[in-house]
Amino acid sequence: VIRRYEHAAPGELVHVDIKKLGRIPDGGGHKALGRAAGRRNKVGTQRNRRPGYHFIHNAVDDYSRFAYSEILTDEKKETVAAFWNRANTWFESRGITVQRVLTDNGNGYRSRAFADALGPRIKHKRTRPYRPQTNGKVERFNRTILEEWAYATTYRSEAERVAAFPAWLHHYNHHRGHTSLKGQPPASRVTNLSGQYI
Repeated sequence: VIRRYEHAAPGELVHVDIKKLGRIPDGGGHKALGRAAGRRNKVGTQRNRRPGYHFIHNAVDDYSRFAYSEILTDEKKETVAAFWNRANTWFESRGITVQRVLTDNGNGYRSRAFADALGPRIKHKRTRPYRPQTNGKVERFNRTILEEWAYATTYRSEAERVAAFPAWLHHYNHHRGHTSLKGQPPASRVTNLSGQYI
């Protein structure tokens, strides 16, 4: 049984997660070149050890669905802690005081570095193991990232895809309507947000 819930105000709960995403080889992958050529390009690039993965670190406010996101090179505890410090600063600059954070049980989130980054004021709650739906709002955001940004366009390189991310994230936060928000964008639920419809 899935129980849907929504907190009453911004910052009461922020969902945090990481989405691992394979990099696009220079020249394009199979989506740009076709399966056979894309496979050849991937193999040639792997010899040069370039592809690998990017890790998209996400923080989504439960009430507003306002999202802070960064594309980083790993998911180590230091990276996770530094991401949270930047995310929390970003939320605070928009008038959102984070009270609780919900994460999965990944190593980075169980680390002392992440606990220190949260500090004594922010409570940390973890999902039950193997129950990603508990952190459903950020899991849905992960799927939206794939559908509307990562795989929505045929990119010729990883640099091209990464360059498109900030504009997509701005669109998501300020212009894209959400069914769960009665067709309004996340920014519409954050009070005192200057320039929210830019």
